[in-house]
Amino acid sequence: MQKLLLVGTGYMGKAYATVLKKLNIEFDAVCMSEQSAISFSKEFECTCLSGGIESIDFNKHKYNSAIIAIGIENLKSACEKLINNRIKYILIEKPAGLNSTEIIDLNDFALNSSCQVFVAYNRRFYASVLKAKEIIESDGGILSGNFEFTEWSQKIAPLQKAEGVKENWFLANSTHVVDLAFFLMGKPKEMHSFTSGKIDWHSPAIFSGSGKTNANVIFSYNANWLSAGRWRVEVLTTKRKLILAPMEELQEQLVNSIEVRKVENIDYSIDSEFKPGIFLQTKAFVEQEFDKLKTLQEQTEDLIIYDKILGK
Repeated sequence: MQKLLLVGTGYMGKAYATVLKKLNIEFDAVCMSEQSAISFSKEFECTCLSGGIESIDFNKHKYNSAIIAIGIENLKSACEKLINNRIKYILIEKPAGLNSTEIIDLNDFALNSSCQVFVAYNRRFYASVLKAKEIIESDGGILSGNFEFTEWSQKIAPLQKAEGVKENWFLANSTHVVDLAFFLMGKPKEMHSFTSGKIDWHSPAIFSGSGKTNANVIFSYNANWLSAGRWRVEVLTTKRKLILAPMEELQEQLVNSIEVRKVENIDYSIDSEFKPGIFLQTKAFVEQEFDKLKTLQEQTEDLIIYDKILGK
């Protein structure tokens, strides 16, 4: 019987393993060190192989699907190795590569190998976001929206990351916000972007822009990594402003009111028990509800949006 292969046993690997156990999905895991493999296998009562993907005998261990939850600098190479070993379905952590070139190359490789690869933007599956989508539909759609993706650069600067990770921090991290914003509002069909400033490890540092989506939603965005701010997505209907800030919670401001209040009747229990968004995202993947997931092809197409925001 074929199992799922979980690649990576760090923070995200454990988050996925917790969900897989809850869903009663049989899986093996693979990591680099023997010590980590022993610890992980005991914690999750599963087979955990050490030595990385290269150490796996794919003739002995049969896998039909895989989840890749490792550092972004290794996502592309790991995914290619799995594709070469005839893994048919892969869920890969965002953004699926270290930079645009890696993501495009990986998508081409997957298409030529008839492998279906999906990118794990788990905020699409937050209870707050699902409720927002429900309200948006009930209200008749979104009229306009705005979002902010300010990163706290002073906290990021001292982090020890692999070469190229911090230099591509917008792609590696901020696209969580951008993806969610356009997931709700539709993809831009027209966009004007402005950038300025820089940090030692990232350029640009200040972002602003506006445009219109294919759903005729007028939008704007901003971020200033040299100043204060946070992640935020706001969408406006004829009846209210819906506010995701923090994104794990949904607030609203009704028409003709200045009061901002929490939206009632949201079941946050799943997002409280598991890392928010991971349970429903993983469930959609293992149950092959692929229409709920972001494809690698869609991510590749969105690179045009990301590059525009970066001023490229």
